[in-house]
Amino acid sequence: MTQKIIHFNLLFLICTILVYSGCRGNYDEDSVVAGRLPVIEPDYSYVTIPHNIAPMNFLVVEEADHFMVEASSGNGNININVKSSDGKIFFPEKQWKRLLEDSGGDRITIQVFARKKGEKKPKRYESFEMYVSVDPVDPWLAYRLIHPGYYNWSNIRIMQRSVESFELEPVVDNRILDMNCVNCHSFNNNNPGRFMVHIRGSHGGTYFINDGNITKRDPKIDAMPGGATYPAWHPGGRFVAFSSNQVRQAFYASPEKTIEVFDLVSSMTVYDFDKNEVVMARERDTIPYLQTFPSWSPDGKYLYYCRALQKNPETSMILDEIKQTRYDIVRVPFDPETVTFGETEIVFNASGSAKSASFPRISPDGRYLVFTLADYGTFPIWHSEADLYILDLSNGGSKKMNINSDDNESYHSWSSNGRWLVFSSKRTDGRSTRPFFAHFSSWDSMGKPFILPQEDPEYYGRLMESFNIPEFVNGRISLTPHDFAKVANNEALKAVAGNPLDSLHKWEVKSVNTKRNPGEKSIHE
Repeated sequence: MTQKIIHFNLLFLICTILVYSGCRGNYDEDSVVAGRLPVIEPDYSYVTIPHNIAPMNFLVVEEADHFMVEASSGNGNININVKSSDGKIFFPEKQWKRLLEDSGGDRITIQVFARKKGEKKPKRYESFEMYVSVDPVDPWLAYRLIHPGYYNWSNIRIMQRSVESFELEPVVDNRILDMNCVNCHSFNNNNPGRFMVHIRGSHGGTYFINDGNITKRDPKIDAMPGGATYPAWHPGGRFVAFSSNQVRQAFYASPEKTIEVFDLVSSMTVYDFDKNEVVMARERDTIPYLQTFPSWSPDGKYLYYCRALQKNPETSMILDEIKQTRYDIVRVPFDPETVTFGETEIVFNASGSAKSASFPRISPDGRYLVFTLADYGTFPIWHSEADLYILDLSNGGSKKMNINSDDNESYHSWSSNGRWLVFSSKRTDGRSTRPFFAHFSSWDSMGKPFILPQEDPEYYGRLMESFNIPEFVNGRISLTPHDFAKVANNEALKAVAGNPLDSLHKWEVKSVNTKRNPGEKSIHE
């Protein structure tokens, strides 16, 4: 009996050594050199990944009947070997985690072999590397899953996905909310227990979540031209900035562009959660502006947003006028004690270069601002020319980021440590947005973007929905769609005007006064 145990343990030891030290057999010695990298989907070659990312499964797109892939840590202590008959490479999660732990601050080397039936020798492709950063990424990602275009509103969900594994759960599902439109969402400091979701329709309202408690509110007052959209939490948690927009859509007859989304009017507001009050963040001069896409500085002292000259609502359906609408990035000082605003400052003059800026997002250290730049307009997700740019707030320098593609990039967000960006891109098929990660080391150093890994590497090829507004979350959201359904029939708590004497606004604009406020200046001039 003892002898059998010894033999069993020896066999187990041998198998373990084979798993972690190679199992190449005669693949390496007898292989034919391909002289090129293998074609894989998704493309994970030479990307920088966090040390807490889920397995980077991929598909080898080469004509063969047998595949073998070896993943080795930088020091060679850990090796994972995966064999496949269809080219799908699935890395075991436990082994992958050990590989990452052993490779932090170093690299993983990937070697791919492929062999056709009847061939004695496999083909060996050039190896490639994945760089493993010591900078972790937030463990969860929240996003809206929606069909691209306007043909299906019956299935809209807010999803949460573990970045460290393949765990996936719905947070809000409109299929149990009478098909209401599930709209914007926002988190306070990446906190899974402090966020909000806007829902339009019969159960309409803004659902605020605080430590698992859901309250349904209506942060709209009569002075606002539309509902409360594009939310941004003040870092202190008491305030939420919204833009209030009258949105219109125009549909093109050309295949190059299908939809144009634009604002007739829009205004910037700040909602006081504690007092249930709305304050209008009005400009201090007579120029009518379109104001949208709010974002706070990390210290909460400035409200950033995008601003364009207001066109005449009676003629702004004209395409030529839409194409002349270009947004700059501005900021206004904010005092949370008195809930008052200072003078407006121009941060980035996009219109001066015949461009339009959207979605300003400031890094957690307050140093950098990433935004989307397009030719015109306010909805860059429909503009294939839209690219991500970065602005150094310390000196005003700006440049196009090296993470862009030939198609659309938008809906970007920082990780809580400021080392990772997630953004939506249409680079895979030109139609559907997919979540891409990129490592941010410094102004001059950005990692090659990579798509969020899925358990099945063919997942994105089958998915008919888009990932919108991806945001990093530093923990799992405990709520379920049924928790939202329980409060859906509650009457929304109606907000009141916090500055009623200063909140009235005439939206029927007959003329445009192009004179600037004498006190307005650029912060970099």
